[in-house]
Amino acid sequence: MRKIEVCFSPELIHLHELKGKIVVVVDIFRATSTMVAAIANGVKEILPFPDLESCRVMQDEGFLIGGERNGHTALGFEMGNSPVAYLKGGYSGRSLAMTTTNGTQAIDKSRGAEEILVGAFPNLQATVSYIQAQDKDVLIHCAGWKGHFNLEDSIYAGALVKALESTHPADEDGALAMKSLFEKEGHNLKGFLSQASHAKRLQNHGIESDIDFCLTLDLYDFVVKVDQRGFLVKV
Repeated sequence: MRKIEVCFSPELIHLHELKGKIVVVVDIFRATSTMVAAIANGVKEILPFPDLESCRVMQDEGFLIGGERNGHTALGFEMGNSPVAYLKGGYSGRSLAMTTTNGTQAIDKSRGAEEILVGAFPNLQATVSYIQAQDKDVLIHCAGWKGHFNLEDSIYAGALVKALESTHPADEDGALAMKSLFEKEGHNLKGFLSQASHAKRLQNHGIESDIDFCLTLDLYDFVVKVDQRGFLVKV
């Protein structure tokens, strides 16, 4: 049996061993959900950046650029961090450079893992199936909010722990706690997460459709992982 554990913030990732593990980076509202949506709707690949300036200059290389800070599209960027912005297509075959407040930072801090996947509810079962076909321990890396714990990433962690329990039984405290949270509240994700601080921030920005998308289960049957070049690609 393989092990599964949860890191609740990028500020805590140094406490976890990455070598040899599959790390699933999770930023439900909204980066990893947006990455999955973009790939599903024709974006060829995504190059994540922790900072705005490094990402911005990729426009000169022909990349579509997406940047977000504090929930808003960053100045001078073509795209923000909205998954629904990709649903109508229009970006088929494009390479996207992307930076966000939390999610791309978590990806950057996960380097050193055997594999890095991005986790989202719209491809949860595909992620489960992919992991179960491997023979590796799993670390779920929650992006949180500016270093703090958040509910939406953590309940996704619980959903993944629950779904993997036949191959990766939970015995680490964080995994056990989040599995229990999902078992109690997972039947009503939107209702439960309506009280989450980041959901309220997004509601204040008038983007209810983003929240609805981010909490929709199993729209897509593929995973998104970091390849050897550092790009996020469909598998």
